[in-house]
Amino acid sequence: MTRDAALAAAERYFDSGAFQTELASLVEYPTESQNPDQRPELYRYLEQAMLPRLEALGFVCVIHDNPDPRGGPLLVGKRIEDTALTTVLTYGHGDVIRAQTDQWRQGLHPFRLIEEGDRLYGRGTADNKVQHLINIAGMEAVISARGKLGFNVKIVIEMSEETGSSGLPEFFEAHKHDLAADVLIASDGPRLQPDVPTIFMGSRGGVTFDLLLNLRDGAHHSGNWGGLLADPAMILTHALTTICDRRGQIGVPEWRPDSLTPPVREALKGLPIEDLNGPSVDHDWGEENLSPAERAYGWNSFAILAMTAGVPEAPVNAIAAKARATCQLRYVVGTDPEDILPALRRHLDSNGFEDVQIIPHDRGFFRATRLDPDHEWVRFTVASIEETAGKPLHILPNLAGSLPNDSFTDILGLPTVWVPHSYRGCSQHAPNEHVLKPVCRDALRVMAGLWWDVGSDKARPCQ
Repeated sequence: MTRDAALAAAERYFDSGAFQTELASLVEYPTESQNPDQRPELYRYLEQAMLPRLEALGFVCVIHDNPDPRGGPLLVGKRIEDTALTTVLTYGHGDVIRAQTDQWRQGLHPFRLIEEGDRLYGRGTADNKVQHLINIAGMEAVISARGKLGFNVKIVIEMSEETGSSGLPEFFEAHKHDLAADVLIASDGPRLQPDVPTIFMGSRGGVTFDLLLNLRDGAHHSGNWGGLLADPAMILTHALTTICDRRGQIGVPEWRPDSLTPPVREALKGLPIEDLNGPSVDHDWGEENLSPAERAYGWNSFAILAMTAGVPEAPVNAIAAKARATCQLRYVVGTDPEDILPALRRHLDSNGFEDVQIIPHDRGFFRATRLDPDHEWVRFTVASIEETAGKPLHILPNLAGSLPNDSFTDILGLPTVWVPHSYRGCSQHAPNEHVLKPVCRDALRVMAGLWWDVGSDKARPCQ
């Protein structure tokens, strides 16, 4: 009954090949939540892959239909050892984005786990099947060593995260009592560097919308009408340049946050932003007076995801009738989410672009969240992981991407600590998605140690 015994159990699970075998079985479920034809697979993943394993671990589980008809099912499991003990809520999502099968490299397939050196390829390996598998296996390692966890745990596995977690807020509102806990400890996203554990305590929010300028019915010959008819693509391009300048600095005053405080800047100081597996950072892009880490984790970023005018794949000699740009704002705490699009409307109008329409996307997005890096649960988690890793870890106030953390913070009122088990070069949301075997083995040790410490008496935050 020692912490080292739990770590050793986690290592044996990986070294024996059991981890890889079990990950392979999860990857085989084609749980594409963006593909309506795969909806039965969302249920099958919970019923066949998650339910038996969690019940064998002592969880009492219920699979719920989603209150939003657009969303997939949700599994809620509880393992209550003593109501007087600390209760941890953990989370994962079993759905994946579209397979993009024809874009994967030869020899790979999204729904087969393929091993090449230190890489394990397959859709969901990085996002998110490997992450909740590691966390569950870490609990199994603690139970094998201690005979119990030493704390209560509740788990939510959703099947709609890749479509904006449709129905999750409504479900949490309806099940607040069942999901009551002291802290959320969960896993998603990448480490900053593969060999250094990372934690983050929130995420940037996101808003996606179209800007549309529709000037007339139908296109007209560019020779007969060029110089006489306003070009919607040119006008829309000028409208976009008022939102950001040529180096990507945001020009909408309300989109410039006030939350990049000295403590946040101190937390971000020195954090790596580049690695050998990703693209090189353009240091002359983004807010001029901020470091790359501050731009990614402490500031807002605007992106044009797509633009069209006319027929790009088959252009003709005609003045287009309309132009459209699909845009996105990733935003941090300190930005009023209710005022993002109204502020843009005011900005466009004040610059003479009253005819440009703003069309919000139906897909739900998550609000920005952030927990104080000095919070007692952050300090506890840092101490535990550093004991296991034997070195300092990377601490982010929030993830640069987005995830449904606002449902845990705003609805359930929980402090949230995320411990990611992937790395930034994992091709998440792209063909050839993969995880690194050394990261997985290390993450199993990290989580076994963290779960062990939550179940011990050492410096654990009070309930």
